[in-house]
This record gives sequence, structure tokens and C-alpha cells, in this order.
Amino acid sequence: MTRFIDVPALARLVRHVGVDRFLAELARTIEQDFLRWEAFDKSARVASHSALGVIELMPVADAERYGFKYVNGHPRNTARGLPTVMAFGVLAEVATGLPLLLSELTLTTALRTAATSAVAARALARPGSRSMALIGNGAQSEFQALAFHHLLGIDELRVFDIDPAATDKLQRNLATTPALRVLRAASVADAVRGADIVTTVTADKARATILTPEMIEPGMHLNAVGGDCPGKTELHAEILHGARVCVEYEPQTRIEGEIQQLAADFPVVELWRVLAGQAEGRQREAQVTVFDSVGFALEDFSALCYVERLARELGIGQDVDLVPRAGDPKDLFGLAQGPRAGLRRAA
Repeated sequence: MTRFIDVPALARLVRHVGVDRFLAELARTIEQDFLRWEAFDKSARVASHSALGVIELMPVADAERYGFKYVNGHPRNTARGLPTVMAFGVLAEVATGLPLLLSELTLTTALRTAATSAVAARALARPGSRSMALIGNGAQSEFQALAFHHLLGIDELRVFDIDPAATDKLQRNLATTPALRVLRAASVADAVRGADIVTTVTADKARATILTPEMIEPGMHLNAVGGDCPGKTELHAEILHGARVCVEYEPQTRIEGEIQQLAADFPVVELWRVLAGQAEGRQREAQVTVFDSVGFALEDFSALCYVERLARELGIGQDVDLVPRAGDPKDLFGLAQGPRAGLRRAA
């Protein structure tokens, strides 16, 4: 049987364990899998682009399990009452191909993106960072805020979005976290000024320059989340030239990340090497660090494994017959005829 987790079931999982614990355990799972980097069969995602957005498949596997995510990115969807990002995923046995889990990944993607951001920031940001600017207050913003609050100790959040209603929504949702002080900024520059960490999570499929060089201060860590496909960026290229840039999977980030603006030989370091101690992250106190995050399949694999384990432990979700499991495995036609076909033949 395949365990099926829909959006209500995933929400039950999160409520049962609490957002802070869910993010912490998911971050731990992601970091452990990054430390097994060489055990995975990896590739850049397969993308189908249109003028309005992109649809992608993201596969990865180790010796025991195979996972993939289907995900879209359509910035104009909100005008149609649809999420900008929608996703689902499958986790399967490598030995048999049997699907173990079919799960929603829209809500889970926001959680795993925030958890990955926190994993990278722990390795790259200055120790003792307490303030963060959050540019873009849409669907993923609360998750980013809570991950940095619970996992890094961020206690002051400066927020800005060109849509005031998005910031209103963010402030309402974070009002239940009183230890996190949320300050509404009048502009990007106002939000960024004096921040230890800057997270950009905007949605437009455009070569934007959300952050410009004059906004950047020595020692800042930039968590660039919104640029995740060709032709979509958030940082001015000059910021990257003066920074230590960390990426998830370099072949994919060269195509989709902030570094798509730069020469193919621009030096970057992959996150797994920093986590494993094979490469330096932050090299000095005043250095500007950038996590050029586009989202990588390994993070979804980690999330699927975590959700599958948690769902079975807590008895949440349902088992479904996604593939045939009864009768003669060579008689697929008989299965299509239904259980009464055999009785008719006998009569």
C-alpha cells in the first residue's frame, strides 16, 4: 500500500508536532542528507517553460529510495485564485519501484525551503545574528521568518512588500509569535539597513534587482530565495562579485540562480562541502555571504522521507492502492475486468 498525504493531512502533521519542532527536525534531516551528498544520484531538474511560468520535475535517488517532485511556478496565478507554487511528490523503493508515499508538496515545499535556508545561514551568517530583513511577504514568508526565529534566534524582523496586503497578512500570522518583533519598513532600503541577514523571496519571473550594492553592509548574509529559474533574479550582479557565494547544486544554479548573470567560471562553493568541513563558508567577519538558493531535489527527498516516517508513526494519512497488489501480477487484464469476471468464466 502507498501512504497518501493530502494538504489537510500534512497540516495535521504540522499541528501535531508544532511548527518549531517540524522545522527543526526537517532541517536536521536535510543537513544529514547533504552530508551524504556523494551517495545520491543527482541531476538538474527538467523544466518546461512558458511565457507565464514553468513546470518542473525534480528527481533524486540513493541506493534505497527514489524521490521526485512535480512543481510549477506561475507568478500570475494569485489573480486566478491559485497558488504561485503547487507541488506533489513520490517516494519509492529503488529495489522494487514500489511507491511508498504520494504526498502534497506545496505546503511542504515552503517548510523545506525555510529549513534549508536556516541550515545554510547557520553555516554562513555571523554568529549572534539577531535581525533579519524579509523582502517579499507572500506565501513563503512566514515559514522563512519562523525558521530563522526558532533555529537561529532571530528576534527582530523588518518586513517589506510592494503589496501592502501581503505585509498585513504576514503581520497577522506572526502576531502569535510574540518573541519575534515585526517592524514594517517603508522600502527595501529601509528594511535592509542594519540587518544581520537579508532574505529575498519575491515571485516575479523577471531579472529584478531587489537588492543593489549600496544597500549591502559588511558582514551581511543574503538568503536569496526568489530567483529560481532562467531569467529570474533578485540581486544586482555587483553584489555577487564582492561576496562569498554558496549554492546547492552548481550545475542547476548556473542555469537558474543569481549566478546566471555571471561568467561560467565565477567561483562558488556547494553547501554540502561547507557542512562537511571540506570548504570554508564565511571566511572573515566583514565578508558578505550569499546563499543562492534555487531549491534542489535532495531537499524534497529529505522532506518526503521525513513526512513518510512521521505520518506512519502518528497514523496520519491513508493507505491507497496506487499500484496493483492483489492477484496474478501477470494478469493485468483480469484485474481490469474486476472480481466478478472469474465467476462468470467458471459458470
